[in-house]
Amino acid sequence: MQEAQEIVRHGVVAAGHRETARAAIRMLESGGNAFDAAAAGFFAACVAEPIFCSPAGGGFLLARTPKGDVVYDFFNQTPLRKRRECAFYPVLADFGDSVQEFHLGAGSWATPGAVPGVIRFQHDLGRLPLQAVVEPAVKLAREGVVVTPFCQHLMEVVSAIYLRSEAGRKLFGNPHRPHQPLRAGQRFLPEKMADFFLGVAGDPRLVTEGEIAREMARSCRERGGHLTREDFASYRVRLRKPLKLRYRSGAIWTNPAPSIGGILIGLALELLKDYPLADYRFGSPLHLEILVRVQNILNRKKRGLHDASTTSGEMEPENSVRSNLQAALRDTLQKHPLRARGTTHVSVLDTRGNAAAMSVSNGSGSGFVLGDYGFTMNNMLGEEDLNPNGFHLWSPNRRIASMMAPTFVEDGGSLYVTGSGGSNRIRTAVLQVISNLIDFDMGLATAVEAPRVHFEHGTVNVEPGFPAPSMAHLESRFERLLPWRQNGLFFGGTHSVQQEQNKAVLRYQGDARRAGAGIRS
Repeated sequence: MQEAQEIVRHGVVAAGHRETARAAIRMLESGGNAFDAAAAGFFAACVAEPIFCSPAGGGFLLARTPKGDVVYDFFNQTPLRKRRECAFYPVLADFGDSVQEFHLGAGSWATPGAVPGVIRFQHDLGRLPLQAVVEPAVKLAREGVVVTPFCQHLMEVVSAIYLRSEAGRKLFGNPHRPHQPLRAGQRFLPEKMADFFLGVAGDPRLVTEGEIAREMARSCRERGGHLTREDFASYRVRLRKPLKLRYRSGAIWTNPAPSIGGILIGLALELLKDYPLADYRFGSPLHLEILVRVQNILNRKKRGLHDASTTSGEMEPENSVRSNLQAALRDTLQKHPLRARGTTHVSVLDTRGNAAAMSVSNGSGSGFVLGDYGFTMNNMLGEEDLNPNGFHLWSPNRRIASMMAPTFVEDGGSLYVTGSGGSNRIRTAVLQVISNLIDFDMGLATAVEAPRVHFEHGTVNVEPGFPAPSMAHLESRFERLLPWRQNGLFFGGTHSVQQEQNKAVLRYQGDARRAGAGIRS
């Protein structure tokens, strides 16, 4: 998707699916603002992006209004109490070149925050009635969404999760071969979700105290999970002050603790300050080596290795900003379990002076379809990243930490709104977009689509597009180099929008790695 440069009347949206973006832009055209648009985008994404987004998931909204900035934290919460024994079992998902283990069962369900959070920020900041906000999603659920090649690929990867039950096969299975997932060109038709959206619009308490909360609690109890009606009734959306950072000529606002993604991005930016990247050519050997070494330090910090020893050429934080970021990271790692999978993102700018960056997730999904409501429960307690030392060690009644990092960037008179899906690649994807904008003065489209590197588990993953000498340099400096043959969802999906200094020109760029789409109006 090419960036748009025309002057617009209402605003711009970038999202992970064209139907998600259409639902959001429709709110702007109907007199709503960026927050109505983000809320409509969430409900539509539950239909158009069901592997990434569900009413049983959670997320964050970074909001900017003429009155200031705020983060709405509506991520998942660990249960109030643990059962001694719970339903919890592994499932293998085939990624083609690797097989990954996921853990499902009612024992993997955490308290959802998505619907309470979206309703809360739309009520606080939006302009339209909730009934109007859910209308595009209701229409989508009743008419269905044509499966794209990208969605087919996702469904193939997680088919072992989503096709385990008869209800799952009915919803996600190929009607001609139910034990195989839907194929491109077929229609995903979660008709029952339309009634769910209408019910929530009529009574938002349905998911915390009403019929849907009771159904989730009953299903959890009968299937061996931890959640009770008290978990849903006690859930609270948290309003937080964004983490504000300075990076060279730019200012950055992102997700604060207890989430971890924004902290890691902030720490990485502090480390990059030690190097005049603007003097290097993008993709040069030295540029890529610095990116990889910074990412290596972040990995070590995340693993809780807070000692001061490093290998030659690696940078350690010294100033107070870096020390504060390290302290926040350490505190988060010690007190909050971490979840890092299955995410999508929506960015919105309107012409009223509002900006919204919303990231949402359902984990990798549990595959369990809730009653007659047409959506799947999360598996946040079944994520390996949640308890690296072993499952079931989480502390009760704690916010789960996340890699999600909805972000604002101000530089050169422009405001950029971004964020990403991509599990542990979120932090490196957003970091590289910020650096591309500020260090290399790239336009929005180039900054989003430029090739990326990601270092994890001792392997340097490299997208195609870097010069051969740079690749040879990386291979000589690091033990394992994995050159990818094509760009893909592994490296994130930074769906982004921009407002130029005169505030009249708005641009968008959906990230092609995750079939991103942008719309202006």
